[in-house]
Amino acid sequence: MNQIVNDKLSEARINLLQEISELSDVQFNSKPELDTWSIAQVCHHLVLVEEATIKAIAWRLTESSSIKGERKKIENIILDRSKKLRAPKIVEPDENPFKVQQIMASLNDTREKLMTFLSTIEDKSILAEKTVKHPALGEIFLDQWIEQIYLHEQRHIEQIKEIKLLLE
Repeated sequence: MNQIVNDKLSEARINLLQEISELSDVQFNSKPELDTWSIAQVCHHLVLVEEATIKAIAWRLTESSSIKGERKKIENIILDRSKKLRAPKIVEPDENPFKVQQIMASLNDTREKLMTFLSTIEDKSILAEKTVKHPALGEIFLDQWIEQIYLHEQRHIEQIKEIKLLLE
């Protein structure tokens, strides 16, 4: 994994934490509409996605075969918020309320797990050679699974900003 990806992961996480750190627990758990997520649920979803990403990459690394395919422009797909993407069950957030500090700790914990996991991969070039099917993006390379973390966070940071405006 290169420094640019590290920087983008860090930048997205800093921006996310800045968006939520000043919220009260009530604001954090308030929904602008009944059928939408609260900011807390958006953040819990991000925790679940990061955990699922680690599992997907770890699972694929145990397989010996490599698949060469075409790289997708995942940035265009993920950052296009005009297209609604439905979260798979495995990464749907809990309905229960969360405390801001609890979610911030979970976000820090999953990021630490991700970085620790990635540091154990001796030959990082393998990440550009193997693919795994992503629920929204289809078959993508493992290094793109890592990139989708910060792109996905950027997408949801914009959603959080919108929710904050709706709650004012």
